[in-house]
Amino acid sequence: MRSIDLNADTGEANTPEWQATEAAVLAWISSANIACGGHAGNDETMRRTVKLAKQYGVNIGAHPAYPDKENFGRKSFTLGDDISKPDLKAAIMSQISRLAEIAAEEGCALTYVKAHGALYNDAVFSTETADLIAFCVARLDQNLILMGAPNSCLTKAAHQAGLKFVAEGFVDRRYTDDGHLQSRRETGAVIEDQAQRTAQALALLAKTPVTTASGQKLTLVTDTLCLHSDSPGAGETAKSIRRAIEKSGGTVKAFTHG
Repeated sequence: MRSIDLNADTGEANTPEWQATEAAVLAWISSANIACGGHAGNDETMRRTVKLAKQYGVNIGAHPAYPDKENFGRKSFTLGDDISKPDLKAAIMSQISRLAEIAAEEGCALTYVKAHGALYNDAVFSTETADLIAFCVARLDQNLILMGAPNSCLTKAAHQAGLKFVAEGFVDRRYTDDGHLQSRRETGAVIEDQAQRTAQALALLAKTPVTTASGQKLTLVTDTLCLHSDSPGAGETAKSIRRAIEKSGGTVKAFTHG
């Protein structure tokens, strides 16, 4: 059985209970996608999450988004109408740069970037958005790794920009038959059952089919597995999945470690 990275979206918590969940998640994962001010987060939350990641030996990644805290970064922006390309470039680069600065101040290094929410989903289908994200990352640091959906526009954009790309699968989200995430607006898009989350994680680990929203079988090739810290039971999910992976003979290992 192979090794695989286990990542989670973090640095988003705005309540003590959610902060406790994020801390519990960080104890079991290998990479943390840290919100850096676009959809959530500020200097205080970034620093707190970086410190926890350092404590647990967790890989640190930036989780930039459309500058839209009102909608938690889950509303698509149309380039040229909702936001200009220069403004979006500036927003993405400032988010990544600020987290990199805080990480450096805490004796850590930023190693990768994963877009959040609607920005992530738009980069699956939009060459323009994918190219813009890849441009920002490459402009800041050519050594940063870009994480995103497999077989997406971002995959191609990363390679064209000379960036290493890491393909991601989700343990707590349902897929469509064509291999994309089911919209959160649709019932069942978020997998709530812990056993089903673990089963999907093990299927992705073994490169065996997962069950789509319509009940079909789909095989995805991924190098990292993601869970959301805002999903109910996220702390237990992280613990259960890590233990299940190790029980199956696999290992949880950050993709930057060989």
